Formats: sequence, structure tokens, C-alpha cells
Amino acid sequence: MAVTTDIAAMYRRPRPIVARLLNMGPREDRALVFLMLFCALAFVAQMPRLSREAHLGGAELNMLLGGALLGWVFIAPLLFYGLAALSHLVAKIFGGAGDWYGARVVLFWALLSSAPLMLLHGLVAGFIGPGPAQTLVGVLWLAVLGWFWFTGLSLAERRET
Repeated sequence: MAVTTDIAAMYRRPRPIVARLLNMGPREDRALVFLMLFCALAFVAQMPRLSREAHLGGAELNMLLGGALLGWVFIAPLLFYGLAALSHLVAKIFGGAGDWYGARVVLFWALLSSAPLMLLHGLVAGFIGPGPAQTLVGVLWLAVLGWFWFTGLSLAERRET
């Protein structure tokens, strides 16, 4: 299926989509593409908020965008690789039988699948600004990300190595 179709299906029933991704076999290029797509979308999601900050605070927009680009496209992927490794180690402590690749692809897919809500959060931050609406969308994004990640990690760590 197309990535966009799989993302939409994740909001209905995430287990079959994650199981199919895990059964495709380990392909590091697929996991890296999921992560880089998410990071690019996260950078785009920051643009409305940064534009608002530049306009209201008198800051230089290009400097803010450069910092966000550096953070999301170059630094965040390294942190997400570390977070995936940490989640696998924690799962191993609790009896997980998965592998490193499964932990990576599940986290990266959960991030990419939750990206539409992150984009919505960026729009709310840019057009409405700080307040209850932004907090609500942020909490919703984190809840969906947690749901996707936990569902996927439970499947990945049940697999035999």
C-alpha cells in the first residue's frame, strides 16, 4: 500500500499495518526514510509558529528557520535512533524477544504516522498561538504517538530474533 494509505489506516487499526511492516523483513533504508520523512514534516510543522514568533518578536525568520532545520533534520534523527535503542533495551529487561531493527522501524513509523497531528499542532501554534487549543492538540499528538509506538513495540518485541 501507499504510505499515505497506511498512515490513514493506522488511525483505525494499527496492529495489521505494523505487523505487515515488520513482516516485510529488515530493510534499514525503509526505516531511515520513515524517520527522515517525519523529520522533514516536523520542520515544516514548525514554520507557522516560527513565522509568528518572528513577526511578533521582531526576530529574523531565516535564523529561526535555520535553527529548526538544523535541529530537526540533522540532530533529531540521532536522538530518535538512541530512543529506539533505549526502548529495545527496556523491552529486553521485561522479556522482549525482538531485534534492534524492529524497535527502530516501529518508532520511526509511529512518528511518521502521527505527523498529521504534528502538522495540525504547528498550524494551531502559528495561527492561534499559545493557549488551550495548542495544548489540546499537543496532548492529542502525544497520545496518538504513544498509542502507535506502544502497539508497534509490543508486536516487535514478541517476534523471534
